[in-house]
Parts: sequence; structure tokens; C-alpha cells
Amino acid sequence: MEKPEILFKSHFKIYVLPKDKITFENEMEKQNVEYYCDVENQPMFENGIRYFILDADRIKLDKIFTENGIIAHTETIPTADYRDEKKAMKLYLKVGGIVVGIMILIVIIDSLVR
Repeated sequence: MEKPEILFKSHFKIYVLPKDKITFENEMEKQNVEYYCDVENQPMFENGIRYFILDADRIKLDKIFTENGIIAHTETIPTADYRDEKKAMKLYLKVGGIVVGIMILIVIIDSLVR
């Protein structure tokens, strides 16, 4: 329920990562949380997509965040999703292990050929 009238009522801003946008908006629809998202006025999305939400819906919003594992932040307190960094670290370790394994295999084969 995207409603620009929210800007004229008591509201707060929250930033949600682009990867959580669909889940977040679906859950807000289910919980009947009114919001306004000004995607057209946001030059960059690396900090997240900005939503304006009524102060009265804070409790519903907390429930949405905790039940769905959505990472969100405000303008003053930016938050990163460390789960993504953990996944990237695992990938780096796997690739590094494969490269080291191939190098060891090459050294063993080279020593057997000589």
C-alpha cells in the first residue's frame, strides 16, 4: 500500500537492502502496513531502498524484520548484512583450496615425470 500521504504524517525512514525488497514489501502488504517508497528520487541504492513508514507501525515492522531475517537500517545507523560477507568468504576459501590442491598436484606430477 504505497501512499505518499505518509510524508505529511508522523513517520520515519528505513533503508532495506535491494535483495530484501520483494520479501519486505510482501510482508508489509500482509500486515497492512502503509508505506511510501521513493525509488525515483534515490540516486544510488548501495545503502538500501528508502521507505517512509508511519510511527504507529513500528511494532509491526519489528515483527517483519525478525520473522523474515531482513536487515534494515536508518540514515544515522547504517548496518551491513554480514551473512553475505560470510558466504563470500566461504567461496574465497573454496577457490583458494582448489588452487592450492591443483598446485600440489602439479608439483607431484612434475616430480614423478623427472
